[in-house]
Amino acid sequence: MTSIFKVPLFSAETAGQGLDLPGVLRAVIDSQRYVLGTQVLAFEAAFAAYVGVRHAIGVANGTDALEIALRSLGVKPGEGVVTVANAGFYGSTAIRAIGAQPLYVDVDEYTLNLSPSALAQVLSIKPVKAVIATHLYGQLADMAAITDLCRAAGVALIEDCAQAHGARRAGRLAGAWGDVACFSFYPTKNLGALGDGGAVVTDNAELANRVRALRQYGWGNKYEVVCDGGRNSRLDELQAAVLSAKLPLLDTVNAQRRAIGARYSAALADLPLRAHPVFGDDHVAHLYVVRSAQRQQLRDHLDARGIASDVHYPIADHRQPVHLGAYAGEHLPVTEAACQQALTLPCFPGMTDAQVEQVIFAVREFFKG
Repeated sequence: MTSIFKVPLFSAETAGQGLDLPGVLRAVIDSQRYVLGTQVLAFEAAFAAYVGVRHAIGVANGTDALEIALRSLGVKPGEGVVTVANAGFYGSTAIRAIGAQPLYVDVDEYTLNLSPSALAQVLSIKPVKAVIATHLYGQLADMAAITDLCRAAGVALIEDCAQAHGARRAGRLAGAWGDVACFSFYPTKNLGALGDGGAVVTDNAELANRVRALRQYGWGNKYEVVCDGGRNSRLDELQAAVLSAKLPLLDTVNAQRRAIGARYSAALADLPLRAHPVFGDDHVAHLYVVRSAQRQQLRDHLDARGIASDVHYPIADHRQPVHLGAYAGEHLPVTEAACQQALTLPCFPGMTDAQVEQVIFAVREFFKG
C-alpha cells in the first residue's frame, strides 16, 4: 500500500533490507512444518547467542511474553509489580491479566525510562514482587542501578526490551540484565517479523523450562499439564524463519537508525523542543521522539507538508479509563508531562537523505518561520 505521506513514519518496503523473504517463506511452506519446528529452534538458539543469554523461548507476541514472564516468576493475584506509566499500557495489560497490582513510578526526566530514585522509594514503602524495566524508544534504562536495587530488595527484575533490540552498555545487551526479559517482533520493531511474534529470554534454566511449559498449555510432556496458567502462545515457524534471516542485519539497521537520530538532534538542537542529544550504543533509535508544548500545532504543520508523525503515548497508564479512578490520587509529573508533549518523527532504516532533510526543514520551519 502506498503511503499518503511523502515521508511515512515507517516503510514496510525497506523492512526486509533486500532479503529474499518470499524464498524464506517458501522454504517453510515446502517443509510442511509450521509450529515449533526446526525454524523456531534455530532462531531461539541464534537470538539467545546474540543477546548473550542461555535461553530464548519464542512466543506469540510481546505482551504474551510479559504475562508469561510474570507467571514464570510466580507472581500471584494481588501482588505488586512496579512499572512505568508512559509506555503504552503493555506492561499494565500483562500485570492485570494475572490479577496482580500495577505500582506506577515516575520516569527519569532525561531518558523517560524508569527512575532509579523513584524505584528505590517505592521499594522502601510497599511490598513488591517484581519490577518491569522498559527500555523506552530504544534507550537502555539505567540497568546497573535498577539491578542493584532489585537484588538488594530481593525482587525479581523483568526487562521489557520490545523497543530495544541490540541496545547495549559496556558490551552487555538489553535482555541480559534482568532475571528474565521480553521482546516483541512486531513488524515495526528494530527486529521485526511479518506479523506478531515475541520471545522470553533468560539465563535461568528453571525459568526457561517454566516459560516453555506456559507457552504451550502448561505442558511438561504432551497432554500433561504441569504449570497452572498455561496458554497457547507459540512463535510460528514462518515468523521464526524471517527473524533468523533478519537477525544478522540487526546491528546494521540499528546503526542506520542511530545516524538518522543523530542528524535530527544536531539539526534541531537550537529549537525550543526537547530531543535526545546523543545516540550511543545504548540507544537503538526505535523511535525518534521530541517533546514540545506545541505538539498538536507541530503535528498539524508536519501533516500539511506530507510528513507522518505519531504520539507514543498520549495517555499515561494510571489515567486510563479502565482503572475506574483507582489511581485518581496518583501524580507522576514527568510521566504526565511527557504524555502531553511527546511527538514521534519518522526514523527508519532505508529512509533517504532527502526524506531526513524534509523532516528537518519542516520542523525548523515551524519554529523559525
